Order: sequence, then structure tokens, then C-alpha cells
Amino acid sequence: MRVKPFRGIRPPGELAERMASRPYDVLNSDEAREEAKGNKYSLYHIIKPEIDFPAGTDEHSPAVYDRAVTNFNRFRASGWLVQDDREQYYIYAQTMNGKTQYGLVVCAYVGDYLAGSIKKHELTRCDKEEDRMKHVRNSNANIEPVFFAYPDHATLDELVSRCTTQTKPEYDFVAQPENFRHTFWTVTDDADIALITETFASIPSFYIADGHHRSAAAALVGAEKARLNPAHRGDEEYNFFMAVCFPASQLTIIDYNRLVKDLNGLTEEVFLRKLAKNFLVEEKGSEPFKPERLHRFSLYLGGRWYALTAREGTYDDSDPIGVLDVTISSNLILDEILNIKNLRTDKRIDFVGGIRGPGELKRRVDSGEMRMALALYPVSMQQIIRIADSGNIMPPKTTWFEPKLRSGLVIHSLAE
Repeated sequence: MRVKPFRGIRPPGELAERMASRPYDVLNSDEAREEAKGNKYSLYHIIKPEIDFPAGTDEHSPAVYDRAVTNFNRFRASGWLVQDDREQYYIYAQTMNGKTQYGLVVCAYVGDYLAGSIKKHELTRCDKEEDRMKHVRNSNANIEPVFFAYPDHATLDELVSRCTTQTKPEYDFVAQPENFRHTFWTVTDDADIALITETFASIPSFYIADGHHRSAAAALVGAEKARLNPAHRGDEEYNFFMAVCFPASQLTIIDYNRLVKDLNGLTEEVFLRKLAKNFLVEEKGSEPFKPERLHRFSLYLGGRWYALTAREGTYDDSDPIGVLDVTISSNLILDEILNIKNLRTDKRIDFVGGIRGPGELKRRVDSGEMRMALALYPVSMQQIIRIADSGNIMPPKTTWFEPKLRSGLVIHSLAE
């Protein structure tokens, strides 16, 4: 894979914790407005600039996109964001529940994305791509990184270990409300920079873990700039976009669960009877139950938890898509019984990341907002790689990586 170092635009150390934000797409405008309240340094003023307007303002209006640029320029003019003097790589570590994952912050090559060497496992939506493309075009920068995985490599592991133990981090803080630790180093030694570039050149593929729309937007804007530049050479900054690359074995994928508003006209008794056709149904009582293995599901309905075990013959372990629990549940429960055909567009279904725990599923069903909840066993990184390598696409809302990258620790300018 082709990567390069870059002159990152970063906050001074004393501002990093106040500037760092969650990714733009994991919270809505009201939540971002609340998190940024009283904090003029928050990156939400750039990545969710609608918070500077009255509640209810269309986040896709031209004035909102313009405000992102105004705020980005103001942050730089105020010295809240400062560009590094030289091209370098960065190391970004995240610690959750005592486990740390170490990512290398690089500029990935647009051509690798367009050629399919940067592999995806989800479909993207054109409207979301266009939203992020406008943001990249207007700011002329990758404000937020994308999240890649790569096959483990001992050389990179050794370099990261040496750099993180022998040098002092630029940033080191525990972010709220998740209570996860974020630590950030620069890699400035010329030999280390060359080793990172050369080692990644021997790795055949990156895998998009999180940020499919940001990856597509960054690559499409880069390709667009190349077409519009009559003096295009191929080494301009717009030919690259910012990514944090983690060894695949270090990543944590948690469950991505479903909530449904109704039972498609069925009573609870009839619904459970229909489930028994393809699942062994076991009542578990009032205490939350989480599935502990593949092809086993957790159902919350009518104040009770149930274990659902898919019967033999209802899935195909040799099929990279058919083996997925999201496929089994979508086909045999949501479609066959509840008549939910399209997970992307049906308004009767909602999705909740497992980071919120089974209590959130119970709360939303008990409140009457939803009728039932279905918890799934998380997919593995090996399954994602297998699907991406085979050219397949996962069903919607399959993966939830945690912890999320914090935005605002470094920005990549396309202008130089």
C-alpha cells in the first residue's frame, strides 16, 4: 500500500482534550450542541457547524458548510490549530477497558482506493458521500481521519513499541463520556519514517473498519481535483487522504443490535411460535441475556429475555455472507416474520451499538417506543477480511468498532 507522511495541523497540547470530538456521524446535532456547550475550542464547530445556528437549522444548507470553513480558518488564525513544520507520521493509541490498540496515522493513496486495494465491506449512500465531499471540498482538508485495519506486521509492531516507550506523547487524556484514554505521538526520525513507508508498501491491502463515507468522499474529491488540474503530477496532497491504520488483531468489534416497533400484527405468542420454525427458543427470564457465540441471538419481548439458537440448515458456514448472524436474523426474523425488507429505509426498525449495553434495549422496549429487541453476537475481523477479499458486501448495520477515533488530534490539508 502506498502511504506518505504529512504536515499535520494540530492543536497545542493544552487544547487537545478540549478540541477532540467524537466522529461527526455518531451523534446528532442536538447531542453535538450539548457536548460543545461552553467550549469554543470544540471541533464540533467545524465538523458539525450547524450547532452555531438555531436548533432545527438544515445541516446541509450552504450557510452551514460555509460556517465550517469560517470556523476552520478562525481556529488556525487563533493558533488553536497549528501546522507542523515537516512531514511526519503519527501514532495514535486508544485504551478501552484495559486494552490498548495502536494505530499509525498516515496519508493513504487515492489511487489505491479507486483500484480496490483499500477494501470496503459496506455499501455507501450517495447523499452521505456528497455531504462529506462538500465538507472536504470547502475546507480543502481531511478534517477527520478514517479508520483502517491491516494484516499484522512484526516490523511495524516493533517500531510502534519502540516509539511509544522511548518518546513522550504529545497528547494523553481520558475522554468523556466514554472514559477511554487517547494518547498521541509524533514520528519524526527520518529512518523511522522511511521504514513505515517501505513496510506499508509490502502490505497488499487496507480494510476500511469505520468511515466508508469519509473514505469515498476523500477519494472522490482527490480524483476530482486531479481531473480539474491541467498541471496534475500525481504527487499533490489531494492525491492522499488521512487514515489511522491499526493491526487487525488489536481491534475490538462489538455487537450492533436491532429494535423493532411492532410485530407485524402478530401477538407475542404467535410471534414466538413462528420463531420456533428456524430457532430453538429458550426463555431466560427477566435478567439480561447476551449471546455468547455465533448463531445464537438474544430477544427481549414482553418483559422477558429469550435465547434463540439457529437450527442446522438455516445458515451456510461456507458462504461468507450466509454465515453472518446479521444475514440469518434479517432473512428469518425481520423479513420472513416481520416483513422488514430493507434495513436501510424501513422506519419500523432502529439500530443500537452494543456499547450501550442490554439495558438500553430493555429501556426502549419497556418505554413502549419499541416492541422488541434483538441482540446479535458480534462479527469478527476475520469475517470482515474474508468478505472484503471475496468482493462481497455485508448487510447494513453489521459492524460497530469501539473505541471510536477522536477527531481533532490531527488534520490533513489538501493545499500543500
